Amino acid sequence: MQDFNIRLTQVAIKQIKDYFQVALATSLNLTRVSAPLFVRPETGLNDNLSGVEIPVKFQLSRYGFSVEIVQSLAKWKRDALNKYGFDYGEGLYADMDAIRKDEELDALHSIYVDQWDWELRIRKEQRNLEFLKGVVEKIYLAFKNTEIYLNDIYPGAFSEKLPEEIAFISSQELENLYPKLTPVEREEAITRLYRAVFIHGIGDLLESGQKHDGRSPDYDDWMLNGDILFWNPVLECPVELSSMGIRVDEISLLEQLEKSGTMDRISQKYHQDLLGGRLPYTIGGGIGQSRICMYFLEKRHIGEVQSSIWSDEIIKECSEKNIHLL
Repeated sequence: MQDFNIRLTQVAIKQIKDYFQVALATSLNLTRVSAPLFVRPETGLNDNLSGVEIPVKFQLSRYGFSVEIVQSLAKWKRDALNKYGFDYGEGLYADMDAIRKDEELDALHSIYVDQWDWELRIRKEQRNLEFLKGVVEKIYLAFKNTEIYLNDIYPGAFSEKLPEEIAFISSQELENLYPKLTPVEREEAITRLYRAVFIHGIGDLLESGQKHDGRSPDYDDWMLNGDILFWNPVLECPVELSSMGIRVDEISLLEQLEKSGTMDRISQKYHQDLLGGRLPYTIGGGIGQSRICMYFLEKRHIGEVQSSIWSDEIIKECSEKNIHLL
């Protein structure tokens, strides 16, 4: 068994990223493209996440306008599929770097976000749960093959953590199963049970009147989206590796903007293009690069696989636990 010091960790990080992105692109028929680090806010292309996070913004004083650093590329990718002329069954992916300044720092969360953002053009009739599940299974196969690849390179260094298949459950089924638990506790219980699970239908109110989790109203269809969660045996908790979904159509966009009280966005170019039928129907999501590496390399802190900024308290705690932050 090899000693995974900082230098070898860096080597393994690149091996994981190189292998996984090829496996993902091959599985979903994706072409790698360049992506923006910032967008103009009036376009409506930035990701509003759960609706409370505030993008980092700065002024280009020489040119008289402001730009925002992206929080993800959820809406930009749909526009790009149209702009670049992708056909049905073809898609794109990009390296996405973002700053989420409102993130609460801990072992799984950093203000620096690095993920693969991907988007696939689909037909309107493919906007259904079965198609969504089929795409999830293809992504899961890329995860499984990456685990096999890594264990072949470093035999005995890491445990086999992933089950043969990923489980599926809706957020409402999950609430029915664990009605006395909070959404976070439900995720822990179901992920501990199955080790790999896709929780779908996130963003709308459940029968209890509560949401499982917040979602921006203008990219994922809340009935046709979800999160991929793996059980992390090192931290003894679930880790979200991907948030994804079939994107809103004209009807669900209006419904979700109305429900969330954000109809003011309707005048933005992205929303007008969608309502005007100028954007394709798509499915897409983001897959955390550092989280994948942390999971497969069995690290105790995300700072062991990415270079970011941490509070003095976190740095001190990690030092005391012999956790080597990059």
